[in-house]
Amino acid sequence: MKKTLHAIVALLISSASMYAGEPIKIVYNASVSANASSGKFAPYMIGSWNYGRVNAKAGLWHDGIIKKETDLSRRFSWGAGFEYMLGYGSAAPYIRYNAASDSWSANYRRQAPARIQQFYGELKYRSVYLLAGMKERHSRIVDDTLSSGDLTRSNNSRPIPGIAAGFIDFVDIPLTNGWVQIDGEIMYGKFTDSEYKRQTFNYYHGNLATDLYYIYRRCYFRTKPSQPLNLTIGMQAAGQFGGRTVYYSKGSISKTEERGFSIKDALKMFFPTEGSGRDYYEGNSLGSWDVKLLYRFKNGASLSAYFEGPWEDGSGIGRQNGFDGLWGLQYNFAKQGIVSKILFEYFDFTNQSGPIHYSTDAVEGSSITQGITGGDDYYNNLFYGPYSNYGMSIGSPFVVSPLYNLDGSPNYCHNKARGFHTAAEGGAGAWSYKLMLSYQLAGGQGRIPSYKRLHDTSMLAKVQWRPVASLPGLRLSAEAAFDKGNLRGNNFGILAGISYSGSFTFGK
Repeated sequence: MKKTLHAIVALLISSASMYAGEPIKIVYNASVSANASSGKFAPYMIGSWNYGRVNAKAGLWHDGIIKKETDLSRRFSWGAGFEYMLGYGSAAPYIRYNAASDSWSANYRRQAPARIQQFYGELKYRSVYLLAGMKERHSRIVDDTLSSGDLTRSNNSRPIPGIAAGFIDFVDIPLTNGWVQIDGEIMYGKFTDSEYKRQTFNYYHGNLATDLYYIYRRCYFRTKPSQPLNLTIGMQAAGQFGGRTVYYSKGSISKTEERGFSIKDALKMFFPTEGSGRDYYEGNSLGSWDVKLLYRFKNGASLSAYFEGPWEDGSGIGRQNGFDGLWGLQYNFAKQGIVSKILFEYFDFTNQSGPIHYSTDAVEGSSITQGITGGDDYYNNLFYGPYSNYGMSIGSPFVVSPLYNLDGSPNYCHNKARGFHTAAEGGAGAWSYKLMLSYQLAGGQGRIPSYKRLHDTSMLAKVQWRPVASLPGLRLSAEAAFDKGNLRGNNFGILAGISYSGSFTFGK
């Protein structure tokens, strides 16, 4: 029976291959990893940048993926992928309020023992693509392997399922002779983390926003990449809309908003407009202005300088938020060696356009007739909750994600932060390594600063062994990390894993 099913699958794939005019190369990977930590969660640098795979204090996980990559060299091509995770992680003790007994109790929650990490299909024709499903995406500005993270859509949280369309890569703009290229994407998606939010919320104070929808847009321009010096500039814009929000105050529901979903709302989010009768915009819109300057030396090395400037509303778009943003430098050596890449970043979220935001309709009969735009409160929104997925920041993980709030608060409690991040990687033979170090000072939220600044120092060391000659698909890895300070707490953890990858081809 198994052989028959395999033959049927092979026939279907082979037929699809002949129709598409290309052989089908299937890539697969299977891994097992285990981690343990001294804190309530994995250290910051073990729990981040892995698309939400691992964040528990301790756990044992199996990860499996099978996919067909889109062939970018062909006019028409297609791709698909499926990835799952199975395992068990320790539970974190969130606290929850019980209105009936007027009491608080521990509410232990853990990552799901079985979950789908990626599941997607995509089509490419010439330079454009269409994607449906949930697929991990990568930044066009920062290096995902070393950076502290893209400010708008990083590699920190689980992918959001949806439909996306855009350019497969930068393409030449007609009549510019290749001197100006364009890249862009638009995506509409649906959050699936409503149950997670219900399970970790404290039900005492704050807002519980569920069944939300997601939108992402990007438009970049780039000068001729074959030149030694090229510039990339543009904007990312994301948002949350629709859904339902329940507001709690001292354990009681003070208000409920049922927004649901409508095509009109989706169109409004593409070009945000002010809400009917209200002096603020529909949905939660945010994003970043992005700039990257890259210089290639004659020996093949390169130096890049980049900046991502966050915005939450008109003040941020107008760059009225001072020095806020991610400022980075990265040097890539010409050859792989003991040191192959080095990176340094400065991160600042302390301005936030000032702490005051005032709408003209805030107080009836007020003599103040001019609005004040400020209090951006990055990644937080009064009506739509935090910009996160399953508790992990969709934007930069440098800001402490809501997942780590054991008091059940759904928000980013310390987004008024600044600090630096540095990283390096290299290797020799079958061995490679990565080192990362960051330091951060944080002081509450944009509108509610804390009474004192908190600090954190985090570090990670990772080594990897690939015996290419004897077992080319095998990979062994180990990493150790720590957090020290009163922002993330003192925590030490390790993670070790073994994986094997390979491929096979149909329709040769």
